[in-house]
Amino acid sequence: MTKNKIFMSILVYTESEEGTFKKIAFEAVSYAKGIADMLGTSVTAISINGNDTDQLGNYGASKVLQISNDQLKDFNAQAYADAISQAAKNEDAQVVIVTSSANSKYLAPLLAVNLEAGYVPNVMDLPTNASPFKVKSNVFSNKAFATTEFTTDVKLIGLAKNTYGVKENETAITAEDFSPTLDESDFNTKITSVDKATDKVTIADADIVVSGGRGLKGPENWGMIEELADILGAATACSKPVSDLGWRPHSEHVGQTGKPVSSNLYIAIGISGAIQHLAGVNSSKVKVVINNDPEAPFFKSADYGIVGDAFEVVPQLIEKLKEFKSNNA
Repeated sequence: MTKNKIFMSILVYTESEEGTFKKIAFEAVSYAKGIADMLGTSVTAISINGNDTDQLGNYGASKVLQISNDQLKDFNAQAYADAISQAAKNEDAQVVIVTSSANSKYLAPLLAVNLEAGYVPNVMDLPTNASPFKVKSNVFSNKAFATTEFTTDVKLIGLAKNTYGVKENETAITAEDFSPTLDESDFNTKITSVDKATDKVTIADADIVVSGGRGLKGPENWGMIEELADILGAATACSKPVSDLGWRPHSEHVGQTGKPVSSNLYIAIGISGAIQHLAGVNSSKVKVVINNDPEAPFFKSADYGIVGDAFEVVPQLIEKLKEFKSNNA
């Protein structure tokens, strides 16, 4: 990799919810530190209403800009984009990093316009080269890879979840209050209500996801999905037909038309594997499929497959996991 010049500080947006940083925030800072080491510069994090910002130093940030503003309590793409772009200009940042979460994908295009930046989402690793500046990303619903060269002065990177990993890199960190200038036009979109998932682990932050389909035959059988998820510390999810039938809330629907999943382990139970579902979960590292139909399309994409009745297989799996945890407590 070529170090052609010293870049000014790298700015990374660290997502939080109700003041608590999400795991993807720590992964984004870890990634930013990787680029900073490559380019011979430092990492500045920006936090919007986040608490305990010192912990960002554990992953490589040497400075954090703290925004405390009640107007920004709920995510607003326009307002957040304006705030972050002002911070980037204040820091003269030439590399700006966000994640590829749903919120970041809303704000990133606005941020790119504000900064006149090139934007590449779903980036998987550190730049392959610094001069010219190139990154590798997932494209076509994770069916292919692309290497893209930035030609803009400011480079906006959307990091794909669970690709770089959370890496501790303890760094002395300083904090500064930052107050962006926001006006009424930033709040043309109003949030009237927020419908939050009640799961113990959210799909966005989960390393493991246990997902069920129509093969479970009805909502009354979802107990074993929740029990398996509880044992694994996983989030629960479902296929589109299940949410359409009202068996599970739409917040649990994963797939191309639902929430994308990039977990370390994805367990699909009673899901045939329609192309739209596969497109939304293909970036998961390990996929386990349990289905009684040996011709189910999902088996072609699975790392591990079990042909069998979910009502027989899953209870046995739960018992074995309980036994394993008991013996290794």
